[in-house]
Amino acid sequence: MPRRLVQLGLGLALYGVSMGLLVRSQLGVMPWDVLHQGIARRLDLSLGLVTGIVGLLVLLAWIPLRERPGIGTVANVIVISVAVDATLAVLPAVDALAGRIGLGVAGIVLNALATAAYIGVRLGPGPRDGLMTALVRRTRFSVRVIRTSIEVLVVLVGVVLGGTLGVATVLYALAIGPITQLLVPYLVIHLPGDDPAASSVPETPPIPATA
Repeated sequence: MPRRLVQLGLGLALYGVSMGLLVRSQLGVMPWDVLHQGIARRLDLSLGLVTGIVGLLVLLAWIPLRERPGIGTVANVIVISVAVDATLAVLPAVDALAGRIGLGVAGIVLNALATAAYIGVRLGPGPRDGLMTALVRRTRFSVRVIRTSIEVLVVLVGVVLGGTLGVATVLYALAIGPITQLLVPYLVIHLPGDDPAASSVPETPPIPATA
């Protein structure tokens, strides 16, 4: 458990850092962050605060769906919110296109690493992941249909509110799954009772838009 908690904390902190890198790239943010950014601009609030508030609201939607949070779920709301605001506070804006591209690429790769780290500890999904899996279970639609529907909706609302939809958003959507899938086997933690003959890594891990 100590290793799981440390890896969870580091993974979620790095997730917040990756969000900040993408914001500073000015080339687009993660799908859910388009919504967060739009709300933050409309209400003049920090991105981290809005991320946390939306996370709590999504958790409320778990109640009728009978989804149960874990330690990782609660930590997700708190740690990521603090980490993204801290990153934006110390990381200045970059004007050069080459620098912005570097920030965007680094943000996507770091996000995949962070996602693999917190998936690997198996201490509960993030609020948005839990909503997706609960809806899949309740509606019997595929993960692809539910996830795509949710992300298209939040992106559209976010764009209307003033969120940034750009090339990095598209690149994130295309690259995050394969990169995370590559990294998960190195970060998954085996627990007592696991079947050593079975793979502990799902073929398609749940990749959060924002954890």
